[in-house]
Amino acid sequence: MPSIAVTMGDPSGVGPEIVCKALAALPAAERADCIVVGARRVLDRANTLTGAGLAFGPGAIAVECAETPDAGAVRDAEATAAGGRAAYACVARAAEMAMTGAVGAVVTAPLNKAALHMAGHRHDGHTGLLRHLTGAPASWMLLASERLSAIHVSTHCSLADAAALVRKQRVLAAIRAGDAHLRGLGAARPRIVCAGLDPHCGEGGLFGARDETEIAPAVAAARGEGIDAYGPVAGDIVFRRAAAGEFDLVVANYHDQGHIPIKLVAFDSAVNITLGLPIARCSVDHGTAFDIAWTGRADPANMLAALAWGRRLAARRRACAP
Repeated sequence: MPSIAVTMGDPSGVGPEIVCKALAALPAAERADCIVVGARRVLDRANTLTGAGLAFGPGAIAVECAETPDAGAVRDAEATAAGGRAAYACVARAAEMAMTGAVGAVVTAPLNKAALHMAGHRHDGHTGLLRHLTGAPASWMLLASERLSAIHVSTHCSLADAAALVRKQRVLAAIRAGDAHLRGLGAARPRIVCAGLDPHCGEGGLFGARDETEIAPAVAAARGEGIDAYGPVAGDIVFRRAAAGEFDLVVANYHDQGHIPIKLVAFDSAVNITLGLPIARCSVDHGTAFDIAWTGRADPANMLAALAWGRRLAARRRACAP
């Protein structure tokens, strides 16, 4: 039984292309360890477009068929309700497979949030959707790369809403989740730093108080639990210090605070890992790229990085199994 379920993503985007290209680039043994969750017709078309030369079906690359959208209901490089339904069906089936132990990890190609909403699934993306599908009480987005990694206190919401979510218990929960993840990967004592929310961490309350009233107490509480936590450290310097090797993980307060520096230094190699779920899941760190979808130009480098992480997460789950 393959250990990684790979979803094809939104059929209108680059997901099917990067899945085919990445699978074609894998050694045969690693390719055989994957099962693709998607619509066979869409995968066959992407296989032909990319010249990947793959064979799907019995005796070749296994395919778990999810919803196949009607011809004409999905349009290339365009958000549609049919595309959103198909993407949702892929994620739901892959999550079910992971929950039952049929696979050890899920690796997702990108879905389109507008299409997901058009299909009636009003989630903020994979992170919230998988929390819903698995019944997890909370989930966390962690962007991982060799040089720089960050876990986010909040992700897909407005900046005003994100600032309101910076509360001691939420920050502390993010620190705990990041610490547990890194320890599970073999780090004896991960060094975790919290980025400041306001300029200069509020400059003693001149530019805001939450660094002092919410983030600093969260760090103190984490240290009281034996976690090697630091901060808050001003947002304009903390990522430089982490990239230089001083810290193993940055707790970012909102989406762009974490995404911008990581995409700057590791655009093709950073991987999105969801923490807090009862299953292992990671993903490419980019979207559906409608501007180049179905042109054959999509780069599979990020999907290859996600597959490598998926194998790592699946191996960890096997090692921890009773």
